[in-house]
Amino acid sequence: MTHSLKGKADFLARSSVQHVLALLNSDGEEARIAGGAVRNALLGQPVADIDIATTALTAEVIHRATEAGYKSIPTGIEHGTVTLIVDGEAFEVTTLRADIDTNGRHAVVRFGRDWDADAARRDFTINGLYADADGNVFDSVGGLKDMETKTLRFIGDADARVREDYLRILRFFRFFAWYGSGRPDADGIRAAARLKDGLKQLSAERVWAELKKLLTAPDPSRALLWMRQSGVLTEVLPESEKWGIDGIHGLMDAERDLGWKQEPMLRLMSIVPPHDVRVEELGKRLKLANSERDRLELWAKAALPAPDMDNRIFARNLYRSDVSGNVDRLRLALSSARALAVSDEKEMMKAAGYSRLLDFAVKWRVPKFPVTGADLLAQGMAPGLKLGAKLRALEDEWVASDFTLSADDLLNS
Repeated sequence: MTHSLKGKADFLARSSVQHVLALLNSDGEEARIAGGAVRNALLGQPVADIDIATTALTAEVIHRATEAGYKSIPTGIEHGTVTLIVDGEAFEVTTLRADIDTNGRHAVVRFGRDWDADAARRDFTINGLYADADGNVFDSVGGLKDMETKTLRFIGDADARVREDYLRILRFFRFFAWYGSGRPDADGIRAAARLKDGLKQLSAERVWAELKKLLTAPDPSRALLWMRQSGVLTEVLPESEKWGIDGIHGLMDAERDLGWKQEPMLRLMSIVPPHDVRVEELGKRLKLANSERDRLELWAKAALPAPDMDNRIFARNLYRSDVSGNVDRLRLALSSARALAVSDEKEMMKAAGYSRLLDFAVKWRVPKFPVTGADLLAQGMAPGLKLGAKLRALEDEWVASDFTLSADDLLNS
C-alpha cells in the first residue's frame, strides 16, 4: 500500500484544505490531516469529515484563524479542539495530546508536540495515520500494514484502550464490520469479552449510535456473530439472546440478490423477536428516534400472512393494519425462506408465496372509504353513537366487497 495520498485524495486539492494546513504550518508549528480521512482515502472509500491535528495550542489556533479572517468555534477547548470555518468548510483542529489519566470516558490529557504520543492514544492502528499537505503518510503504529491485511487492532494494550472509553468495545466491532476481514484480532475480542460490563456506563444514545453505524456496514453479519460470541451483543441487545442472529445472513443474501436497500432498522429487526412488548422496551431503552420506534413497533404488531393467502384477503388485512409493518415482516420472512429453500422444497414454496405477497403489498394503495358521517347526516341520522356504529358497519360491508361497493350502493342498501 502506498505511503502517499497523491492520486487518492481529491480533498488535498481543495483550497479550503490547503488554506487551513498552511495557516497552521508556519512559525515552528505543524499540522497534518488525521485519522479517518487518511484511512478512507488510502482505501478508496468516501471521505466525509477532515480532521486536523496540530502542534499549536488552541489559543494559537484561534489567534491565527482570527488574523486570517476565518471563524473559529470553541467546540472542545478542554480537549484541545477548535472548529475552524475555512472557505465555508468546517474543520476540527485538535492539539496533539498524550493521556495522563483515564476513567472510562473522560481522559486527563497533556498537550504536546509529539506525533507518536498522539497516535499512541488513539483507538485502532488504522485510525492512527496522519498525512501532510503534500499527501505524505505518517504511520508509527502499524496502521498501513493492518490495512493491507484488513486487520482491526487496538493500538498498544487492548484492555488499556478499552478502559479509557468503553464505547471502544462497540467501535471495535463497528470498525471490524467496515474494514476487517476473517477473524477479529484475538486480543481485541478478549478485551471486549472481559470488559463488557463497562458498557453499562454508557448512555443509551451513544450505544445506539454505534449499533446503527455497525448495522449500516455493507455486511455486518460477521461482526454481529463475534459480538454474540463474546457476550457483547447480549449486553447491549438482550432481546437477541434467545432469538439468535441467523436471520441476518438470509437478509444479506436477499439485499444482494434482490437489490434491496441496506436499512439498519430492517437489519435490527432480523436479530430481535417480533414481540410488541419487548420491542417497545427496546425502543425506550435505546432511546430510538420516534420514527425508528414507530417502525419497529408496527413491524412487531403486524401479523405475518400465510404464504398461500389470497390477494383479496391480504388486501383486507392490509386495510385493517399498517402497510409498512407488513412489508417489513414479509421481507424478513422472504429472506429467511430463501435461505432455507436451498435444501427444502417447502421453504421454496413459502418463498414464492412471500415474494408474491410482498410485491402486492409494495404496490398496494389504501383505497378511500366512499361514505362519510356527513352522508349519513344528510339521510336524516342524528349525531351520536348510532351514527358511528352505522358508519363502521358500512365500512365492514365495503371491505367485504373487496372495496367495490360505491357510496350509492352502501347508502341505499
